[in-house]
Amino acid sequence: MKHDLKTREDVSKLVHHFYEKIRQNKDIGHFFNESILDWDDHLEKLTDFWETNLFFKQKYKGNPKLAHQRVDKHFNGSIEQKHFGIWLNLWFETIDQYFEGELADRAKNNARKMASHIFMNIYMDRNTIC
Repeated sequence: MKHDLKTREDVSKLVHHFYEKIRQNKDIGHFFNESILDWDDHLEKLTDFWETNLFFKQKYKGNPKLAHQRVDKHFNGSIEQKHFGIWLNLWFETIDQYFEGELADRAKNNARKMASHIFMNIYMDRNTIC
């Protein structure tokens, strides 16, 4: 039986199952697998991020915009909007597999906004004249 996201443990379950799918994905897995050196630490950080995002607890400390810009530079500006679409589809699929409810819907909506925002920042960063 599915329930809504209620606890850090729920968020951790979502993050871990989601990134299992990401790491195995033939289209976007390499971006993650080649960039993340310590998966345990990264999953903990992402659990902090989503816990902050969904429960408004100040746990996350980081700069997602800068992190994604660095990854895009590492991959020579090859991250495309379609990659964010794949990311979103896997996020929605994972949420729907395990959860339902108001916070599950918020996690989808927030991810949709974040994907657009981060991609636009990556794109704009590529075109910055230095």
